[in-house]
Amino acid sequence: MKQEYTKLLSNVLKQMANTDHIQLNDIPNIDLYMDQVTHFMEEHLEGSKRYQDDKILTKTMINNYTKNKLLPPPQKKRYSKEHMLVLIFIYYFKSFLPLGDIQAILTPVTEHFFNANQDYNIQNIYSEIYSLGKTQISETIQDIIDSFHHAANSFKDCPEEKREFMQLFSFICLLSFDIYLKKEVIEKMVDSLPRLPDEKK
Repeated sequence: MKQEYTKLLSNVLKQMANTDHIQLNDIPNIDLYMDQVTHFMEEHLEGSKRYQDDKILTKTMINNYTKNKLLPPPQKKRYSKEHMLVLIFIYYFKSFLPLGDIQAILTPVTEHFFNANQDYNIQNIYSEIYSLGKTQISETIQDIIDSFHHAANSFKDCPEEKREFMQLFSFICLLSFDIYLKKEVIEKMVDSLPRLPDEKK
C-alpha cells in the first residue's frame, strides 16, 4: 500500500493512543446553565470532530434528549455533573445507535443511579467505564494494525495501477465488517432488554 496511507494510519493511531476522554475531575462540581454545558462539550470534545463546522452539542439536541427521556430534566434550568456524564454517554452512542436504542440502554441507568444517595451512582459508573475504555485502546489499535497488514497483502493479482486502491478498499471493508459485527451484537443485546412503557404502546 502507498507510503502515504501508512503514514496517515500511523498518525491516526498516535492520536488514538493519546485519546483522553473527559475525566470526572474535568467536569465542574457546580451546576451549569445550558450555554455553559454546550461550551464545555465543544471545548473538551473538539478533537473528535470530523469537520471544523460540526457541532458537538446544541441547545436543540439537549432539549430533544430531555423530551425523549434520554436525559433527566434540569433543576431550575441548571445541569448537574451527572447530567454532563449522561450527555457524554449519549454523544458516543449516537454516532452508531438510534435514539430509541440509546433510551433503552440509558433509562435503567438513570432511573436507578441518577441523583442516587447510595454509594453507587452515575459518577461511579462513568469512572469504571472510563477505566475499561482506557485498557481497550491498545487492543483496538493492534486490531487495526493487523487489518492493515492483511489488506496490504490482498489483491496481489490485481493490475499494479489499481492494486493500491483495491488494498485500501480492502482495509476499509475489514474495518467496516468489524463495526458491522459489533453493531449486530449491540442490537441483539438492546433487543433483549425489557421494553419501555412507551415502546410497548
